[in-house]
Amino acid sequence: MKALLNIIWLVTGGIWLALGYFLAGIVACIFIVTIPIGIASFRMARFALWPFGRTVIERPRSGAMSAVANVIWFVVAGLWLAIGHITTAAAQAVTIVGIPLALANLKMIPVTCFPFGKEIVDSDRVPAGSNELFSI
Repeated sequence: MKALLNIIWLVTGGIWLALGYFLAGIVACIFIVTIPIGIASFRMARFALWPFGRTVIERPRSGAMSAVANVIWFVVAGLWLAIGHITTAAAQAVTIVGIPLALANLKMIPVTCFPFGKEIVDSDRVPAGSNELFSI
């Protein structure tokens, strides 16, 4: 079922969302100091490309630099990518088949806005005692 949902997701907007994250990552990697932001963007692109069967958990040792990076990310790319998720979710929600995809799209918005201090893992590999934020 996850594979089927991922294929439908890919066709109905996942490829465009992933390309948006990929573009943000390339722009971030142009400047040396923002390379960690670019790497996080590439990680999110992979998640936006094939989200079903994955879980977002909080990284236990994230500190003040994660908070600073989240603020920079939100201003530069997070807000715009969140708008892309909302737009894609609205288009997906038009059909009955697209409603679960639209809900998954809306679940991705918090990690889209603030990706630092979080980790994306396979749903069957969630570490014991971790704080699971959401699962798609």
